[in-house]
Amino acid sequence: MSKTSTYISKQSDEHGNIHWSDDENKIWHELITRQLECIKGKACDEFFDGLDKLNLPLDRIPQLHEVSKVLLETTGWQCAEVPALINFESFFKLLSEKKFPVATFIRTREHFDYLQEPDIFHEIFGHCAMLTNPAFSEFTHKYGQLGLAATKEERVYLARLYWFTVEFGLIKKGNQLRIYGGGILSSPGETEYAISSEVPMRNRLNLMDVFRTPYRIDIMQPLYYTIENVLDLIELSKEDLMSYVREAMELGLFPPTFPPKSAA
Repeated sequence: MSKTSTYISKQSDEHGNIHWSDDENKIWHELITRQLECIKGKACDEFFDGLDKLNLPLDRIPQLHEVSKVLLETTGWQCAEVPALINFESFFKLLSEKKFPVATFIRTREHFDYLQEPDIFHEIFGHCAMLTNPAFSEFTHKYGQLGLAATKEERVYLARLYWFTVEFGLIKKGNQLRIYGGGILSSPGETEYAISSEVPMRNRLNLMDVFRTPYRIDIMQPLYYTIENVLDLIELSKEDLMSYVREAMELGLFPPTFPPKSAA
């Protein structure tokens, strides 16, 4: 996780509402209408089902309690208002309680196409639709429970599972590719790249490989891991994931498939 942010989250009032400016609401409108067009034929069915349930407004940033109401009714989750960046301890604790952390700021036009920190558009549009799905939500809950109990060193390895599933996961059934990872679904560039580009590798998800694969957060991904069905996440959550983590720590990381940051 990055240690500093250029953004400051807004705080809700006594009624749980955040007062967004007209320009911030306009940025949301432009982001969501652009991305809804971009993901046609690319996102998985479960994501579109979740969007239908959430019924997100197009003309304004939704209030967290509006999203939480739907999540609670479907899978028992809710949104948690957090600062721009939180530490691993807070992150895992919230997930273990079925609370999805949402930083309450939205990117400026300067960062319209790419933002390193997760803003409210990334969190709500990219992730909350999938959290209405029982398999995805159960996997995320189990992940939070494991992370909360893990050591600092184990969490570094465990983070790779979240990265290659919840953030950058793909579904591949036959020759058909679909997206379920929120890091892709909230980015027009990554959406097109993940589905259509011949540059990245797309490997079938293998837990030991995932835990040993380094990644960078500031580039288009050189490697994606695929599952065949969202239900595969249920089977993953039943595995002894921490035994894989500990073995991966002993074996060490694969060589990176990307240049060092200083040379990027």
